[in-house]
Amino acid sequence: MSTSLSYKRMMKQFLFLTFIAIFSVGCLGTKKDEAMKTEKQETVAIKTEKNQVAILGGGCFWCTEAVFELLEGVDSVVSGYAGGANPNPTYEQICTGATGHAEVIKISFNPSEISYDQLLETFGECHDPTTLNRQGADTGTQYRSTIMYVDEDQKLMAEAWKKKLGSKLADQVVTEIVPSPVFYPAEDYHQDYFRRNPNQGYCTFVIRPKLKKLKLEKLIFNFTKY
Repeated sequence: MSTSLSYKRMMKQFLFLTFIAIFSVGCLGTKKDEAMKTEKQETVAIKTEKNQVAILGGGCFWCTEAVFELLEGVDSVVSGYAGGANPNPTYEQICTGATGHAEVIKISFNPSEISYDQLLETFGECHDPTTLNRQGADTGTQYRSTIMYVDEDQKLMAEAWKKKLGSKLADQVVTEIVPSPVFYPAEDYHQDYFRRNPNQGYCTFVIRPKLKKLKLEKLIFNFTKY
């Protein structure tokens, strides 16, 4: 009888200790998962805080959007309207040229991967900064060349870029440099236009040659397959 009781006590102790061990491992695993989740959230937050914004206009935003979306260090590009008087303008309204808005893109970028100066260099290469209110066949104030700076540092860099570029070109650089006004995102069908419509006529005959000129053609396949 005593042997049987001792055996039962030993089994109870064994089961109890096993339960404690399993529970402890489970708690440690949960805490580890929570710690990893928190670390991941903090990393995302830090990355977001490090990102900066640039607002540029260089003709049709379908073109400029396609170029800047392919650059390493650029996290997002949103096509939109800025610089006019009317709030919440539509594409039809800005196409009249009467609202004063320009077609622009809002770029979110990580300055540790690509600098504002580098964005301006690409900006100068992907459009003609010497034509007033026109880019190719697109004419009107909505297609003007514009840099809308968000702080004093961007203003100084934009002015230095314009001066440097002007010293290299025979024609005058007409790019305006103005404080960033209210930015209005364009309609959904304008967003990621080249990515979603790679074989559309404008994309084929205007955007693709521009990307090839900028030596970004190798990235086109991966860019448009989604």
